[in-house]
Amino acid sequence: MMLATILLAACAAPKPPPSQVNLAGFPPAFREGFADGCQSVKPGAARRRDETRYTQDPQYAMGWRDGYDMCHKRPAP
Repeated sequence: MMLATILLAACAAPKPPPSQVNLAGFPPAFREGFADGCQSVKPGAARRRDETRYTQDPQYAMGWRDGYDMCHKRPAP
């Protein structure tokens, strides 16, 4: 009985992914940077960042850093 419980626990569904971040109140440049930063930390993904925008658009740069940091800290689904 104990062995069956352990085996079933090992097959349990993983925790659901964290809820999505609500970016509705942020400007489009911030949201685009956030999406690019978040995509950059996915396993096997190449870094996704528009270098020109990153150096010239503070909203994009802030969004990229926030997206990278928030998605990097989240456990993988």
